[in-house]
Amino acid sequence: MQFKDCLFNWLQIQIVQDARPSDRSARETVQFFEEMLREDHGVEQLEKQKEGDQYVVRYQQSGEEKEEKFPKVFAEKLLRDILAEPKYNQTSED
Repeated sequence: MQFKDCLFNWLQIQIVQDARPSDRSARETVQFFEEMLREDHGVEQLEKQKEGDQYVVRYQQSGEEKEEKFPKVFAEKLLRDILAEPKYNQTSED
């Protein structure tokens, strides 16, 4: 998977996990993308922050501090889609 796609997918599912902390599937998917970012792309110290109408993802790669910005409307789309679908509004507990 291309780096920016992987980073965006991580951001989307991290937003879902933050909104639905008991959602085991979201938590496992976050871990999957974190592992891919770490192993395939050398990313360390991954974090996100909402700033106005965008999300900023900050990370270290090859010892260098970097960041990518994503529009809030696209980053939060997965969460909106999940919340709009009744069959996904049942959380999976541990």
